[in-house]
Amino acid sequence: MHIQPNPPDPAAILADLCAHHGTRQDQLLPLLHALQDRLGYVPPAQVQAIAQHFNLSRAEVHGVITFYHDFRSEAPAQCVVKLCRAEACQSMGGDRLLDHAQGVLGCGLHGRSADGKFALEPVYCLGLCASAPAMTIGDAVFARVTPARFDAVLAEVAHEVTQTAEAV
Repeated sequence: MHIQPNPPDPAAILADLCAHHGTRQDQLLPLLHALQDRLGYVPPAQVQAIAQHFNLSRAEVHGVITFYHDFRSEAPAQCVVKLCRAEACQSMGGDRLLDHAQGVLGCGLHGRSADGKFALEPVYCLGLCASAPAMTIGDAVFARVTPARFDAVLAEVAHEVTQTAEAV
C-alpha cells in the first residue's frame, strides 16, 4: 500500500521543472502536471514564480489551475480512501458504508480527517460490481466491504501511516 511521504522543497522542484520545460507558454500545463506529480499538488505559494517564468499574470496561472479539476492547491492527505458510489455498490450497502466511513474519519466526501492523515473521496465504479461495496485505500482495492471490515482495514493502514511518519 502506498503512503504519501513528506514532499521535498517545492521551490527547488519548481526550479528544476522550469529548467526542463523552458519558457514557452504551451509548456504551462505540462509543468503544472509535472509539479503535481512530484509534490502531489500545486502550491499556491509557487503560482507567482510559475507566472513569472512563463511571462503570464498570476491570475492567468491561477485560472488554469482552478479550471482543471485534477489540479489540487493543497497537499494531499497521506492516505486517500475512495468509496465506490456507483449504483451496484449503493444497492449492496454502499450508503451505510459511506455513513460509517464519514463517522469514523470525522469528515464528509472531499474532506479530511481532523489529523489530516486521511481524505475521503468518491469514485464511480471500481469494476467490482459483483463484489460490492468496494473501496480503495491508496493503491489497494477492497471488495465486499462492511463497516467492520472498513474499521479493520483502516486500523491496519493507520498503523502503517504512523510507522512511516516515525521513520521519516
